[in-house]
Amino acid sequence: MTTMSTVLPSPRFTDPRDAPILRWGILAPGAIANDFVDSLVRHTDQRVVAAGSRTFEKAEEFARRHGIDRAYGSYADLVADPEVDVVYVASPHSHHEEHALLAIAAGKHVLIEKPIAPTATAARRIVAAARAAGVFAMEAMWTRYRPQSDVVRQAVDGGLLGDIQLVTADFGGLAAFDLTSRIYDPRLAGGALLDLGVYVTAWATFVLGDDLDVTARGRLAPTGVDAHAALVLSSPRGSHALVSASVDAPTPVRSVIAGDRGRLEVSSPFWTADTVAFIDADGSLVEEWTDSYDRPVRQSLCYQAAALARFVDAGLTESPLHTLDETVRVLEILDSAREQIGGVEPGTGA
Repeated sequence: MTTMSTVLPSPRFTDPRDAPILRWGILAPGAIANDFVDSLVRHTDQRVVAAGSRTFEKAEEFARRHGIDRAYGSYADLVADPEVDVVYVASPHSHHEEHALLAIAAGKHVLIEKPIAPTATAARRIVAAARAAGVFAMEAMWTRYRPQSDVVRQAVDGGLLGDIQLVTADFGGLAAFDLTSRIYDPRLAGGALLDLGVYVTAWATFVLGDDLDVTARGRLAPTGVDAHAALVLSSPRGSHALVSASVDAPTPVRSVIAGDRGRLEVSSPFWTADTVAFIDADGSLVEEWTDSYDRPVRQSLCYQAAALARFVDAGLTESPLHTLDETVRVLEILDSAREQIGGVEPGTGA
């Protein structure tokens, strides 16, 4: 249940168990894959039938922990399993293109962790392959499918805020500098933009659309990756987004969406918020929507899986809520921001 709303809309698709059932294979059983499977088991009727890793031992341990029937010691064997409908690509984003293309070539639908690839060029190759194969492909931008995002979507589309003038969003944390860390290694596509900036940029395109120009400033880590970045995103209509990402400073991780009739304040962390507040143009709190579905933080990874299952059942090959073209555009914005800051290209040496 959720608090009753008289101004803010109620979210739709709040029961992940009402989605058609697909059979899932897990590629690269790490931390995010662990949380994803746990969320599916707890909150959906989706079936996780196989796990694949670079070693059989790791895949077997993951499968045993989650009650999964089959374990494979190679990704090729996983995607070849005829009983797998969709592959969840949970490897580090430096390897997303390779692993997504492997699954697509095997005729599997794919849910690819964010960012879908380290660069827009790599993302385009994934998109082209999926479209040529006729399989469903989606970036795992789980924020887009959570209840609070549907409240925001309906409020913005319904004109509650009037003409949107400004979106703000930040995502910053403190990662101690370590030359061997994925965060700081350019060969592993490190940096704040790809790790956290994908969230704030996709939030801006969610609200304003993806026809945005970017002006960026930031600071580089000693390895040449961006340690923090501040972006001004400008739309042809004159609205703007001010977004930032940082791995060298903790920030509030909040969002405000402001129009000429009022604003929405999305609580921290905005990408998995529990509260959305509507404040009118006079600055008065009109109403708060509070999520009480008891699927906090990564437990809500189930929503994106349920959405994918509904889309596949409807015969779609991409998400209407987060299209592949928008996914590529977000990476184009991040590419441009990195170039403006002077960061090294992902996949290159320090």
